[in-house]
Formats: sequence, C-alpha cells, structure tokens
Amino acid sequence: TVTVTCCSCCLPLLRRDSTMVAPLALFSAATAHALLLLFAVPHAAAFAPASTRWARVGVGPLFSAPPRRREGQGQVTELPDSLDDAARTAAECTVNLISETGGGPAIRCRVDFDTTVGDETFTVLKASTEFCQKYLTDLSYLLVPDFMRERQAEMMRNAEAGALLRRLQEDEAEGVDPDEWDEKGREAALETVRTGGRRPWEGPTVRVYFPDEGSAALARRDWTGPDGVPRCVAMSSLGGMGAQGQDVSKDVAAVFFCPRASESGPLEGVLGAMEARTDGAYVASILINPVLVDMSVTGFGMAGRLLRERLIDGLVNVYYLRTLPWGALTRSWPKDFGVWQEDEASEGGYRLIKALDVMPSNPEVEDIYDIENGLQDAPKEGFGLLNAIGDFAQGMMRM
Repeated sequence: TVTVTCCSCCLPLLRRDSTMVAPLALFSAATAHALLLLFAVPHAAAFAPASTRWARVGVGPLFSAPPRRREGQGQVTELPDSLDDAARTAAECTVNLISETGGGPAIRCRVDFDTTVGDETFTVLKASTEFCQKYLTDLSYLLVPDFMRERQAEMMRNAEAGALLRRLQEDEAEGVDPDEWDEKGREAALETVRTGGRRPWEGPTVRVYFPDEGSAALARRDWTGPDGVPRCVAMSSLGGMGAQGQDVSKDVAAVFFCPRASESGPLEGVLGAMEARTDGAYVASILINPVLVDMSVTGFGMAGRLLRERLIDGLVNVYYLRTLPWGALTRSWPKDFGVWQEDEASEGGYRLIKALDVMPSNPEVEDIYDIENGLQDAPKEGFGLLNAIGDFAQGMMRM
C-alpha cells in the first residue's frame, strides 16, 4: 500500500487521479504537494499565466479552441498608435472571437489595459475609465449595428430640423407670416434640436457592470449625453441591489468593469443567469481589468484555487496592453504576445525583442529584457520537471 503524506487540499485531486499516487510516493511531502498541483489538474496551476488557448462557454467545462489556423495567428501584435486605436482594436478582437463560435454558446474573455507603469496614484478603475468608455462605444456599434443606423437617423432628423428653423427665420426676416403648419413644424423642430434628434432606444443592449453602485451612479452622470457612450449601453452594478430586478432580456453582452474578489459571488450569479439563456441573443461575457485574485479575500487554499478555475483560467486574453518602465507587453487575439523595448533608433520608438504564444509572467518579462540587454545569460536547457517546481516555488513566494 502506497501512502502519500500531503495537505488536505490535495485529497480531492488524489481521488480524481489515483494514478498519481505511486509516483508521488518517491518524493517528500512538500515536493509531492508541488508536483500534484502542477501536473495532476491542468487548470489548477494557480501561479502560472492562464493559457490563452482556452475559452469557457456557458456554464459547462472548458473546451479547446478549434485546431484550424486563424487569420493573424502566429503574427506579432503591434503597439497601438493611441488610446482610441487600442480601444478600437480591443473591440474588434472581441467581436472576432465571438464570430468564432458561429452562433454557439456565449464566450468568456478578458481585456487588460494598464498604462500606469506601476503608478498607484489612481485606482485601477479610475485609471481605466477613459479606455473603458471608448471600448464600450466601439464594441456597441459592432455588436448592435441597428444602433449605428439609428445614430445616422438622429443626425438626419437634427439636420432637417435645423434647416426648417433657418427657413422660418428667413421668412420672418422677409415679413412672411408663418401659417399653422409652420408653427407646428417650429415646435417639433425646436424639440428635435433640444434632444439632438434622439428617441428612446428599445433595441438590443450592451450592459456594463461596475463594482459598486457608487461608481455606477458616477458613470450614469458622466458617461451619458452626446459625447458619452451610446444609448444602447445600460449601466448596472454588482454591489448592493444593482444586479437585481433589472430587465436583461435584451442584453447581448455583459461587460464587467474592474471586478474585484469581493464581487466574485455576484459576478458568478450574473454569468450563470445570462449564459443560461436559450434565446441565442447573448453572445459574450467580457471582463475588463479583473482583480479577482486577492489573497486577503480568497486565501491560499482550495477556495482561491477553485475561484481561479471558475472565473479566471478559462478567460481568453482578447486584448492585453501593459506599459513597462522600459517598454510594453501587448497582445491582440489571435496574434502572439509581443515584448517591446523603447528604442529611439527604431521606427515608432520601439523595437520587438520577443514574441510568445502564451502570456509571460512578470519575472519572465524582466528576464527577457535582461537577456536582450546583456544583463543576464540566456537560461540553459535543464530538467523540465525541476524547472517547473522552481517556477511553482517562486510563484508561492511572490504571493
């Protein structure tokens, strides 16, 4: 009889895969625990970057993306020219991923945008606000094409009303008395100009969920109006009563803006309800800058690991941009990740120093920079098992 001494959080894993017991008996308890977490459960590698080749759909298990080669796959992601360019690219990548399902179950994906270079003056939500507004605008026009036509109709109504008012002013200047129809037309034209030609929108909506009702209320005040997000964007919150009692039957996508670990419960509730719909109209759940792993909330044990499995590990990185003190890391799906270094001699001020098909960890990014600039020797090929255990230990210490 083989006995493996390990912690209680590994018992479900041992029951799931009994073939791991005999080999693990050759190692110490600590080493066996590390090996089990690394290799027994593919999606329990809580301290390694989540694979970008998996997508969680509906409420079922993870499934592998189709093996066929996608357009752009294997190419390097270029840096965006501006904030507008980044938001537009992120929206296009999201819609491209949605189109991969071909009307299948709703996809889950994430968008990461961080240009703070470690500056913590503002919160993640505050630093991401402008990007989120632009992203929502571009995404809404792509997912709700009828609203683009409505916007064109609004501009036409506004232009026609303005032309009528100018004609009436010219008639009055020439001494022409307006008739009854002109007076009614003037009132209607004035109302059209006042509202900008806008009418209540009753079509499909893209709903954005804020972490709490306070941030949602601020967005309703600051994000609306002619220069705000489209009127097909509805605003709710995960905190308080914000996610309850609302009509979400017309929602085609849910965007979760900077969800935190403390909102993981309401977030899972919304995801479950939306992805259980059978009308086929709901197509995507999108998380922007999620901060769902917080050891002060989730802890180090099985609860935190299962949270990662349910909400994080299955998310596809449709867009990623993080600025660094010396460059940037970026990715637009389905292209590869690109590590860029500032270089005044290169076109655009940056040069590519590494392309990867999976997202590198923070230490790996720094190693890439050090190796490229001669500050560190390139790693020699060694025992993959020992290297994996070392990476696991470093991940534990970083937490």
